[in-house]
Amino acid sequence: MKIRVVSSKEEINTLDPNEEMVHLAFRPSNTDILTLIMKCPHIKALHIPSSYRRTISNSVTMYLKMKGIELLEGDVWGHRKDINEYSEVSPSVYDRIDQYQKNGMAEQDIVEKLVRETRLSPDFISFLVKNRN
Repeated sequence: MKIRVVSSKEEINTLDPNEEMVHLAFRPSNTDILTLIMKCPHIKALHIPSSYRRTISNSVTMYLKMKGIELLEGDVWGHRKDINEYSEVSPSVYDRIDQYQKNGMAEQDIVEKLVRETRLSPDFISFLVKNRN
């Protein structure tokens, strides 16, 4: 899965309308989030750092739930925006998810195991597991 990394509110207007997942590397206002949703109607998830998550209003959180958009906490580790505007989940993460599911592991156990093995957040891994099926 490709994650579009957005470093400033000015970049929102440059997004492709078909983006499905966006990482906001800046502290977004309610207006920024609503503008992003209008610009990208196919968005499935917003990924933001944990420290910024606390500043998102309850009304925007409820709006995202109503639209079926997940609000995920976490960071995009080791990503260099000057090299590529997208961060990509390694295929090995998907391979491990598939392997654990074939072995009959419960979703929560898969999430716990992959959190230890990767630098991905529990929210993000859970999203990947749910959307893998």
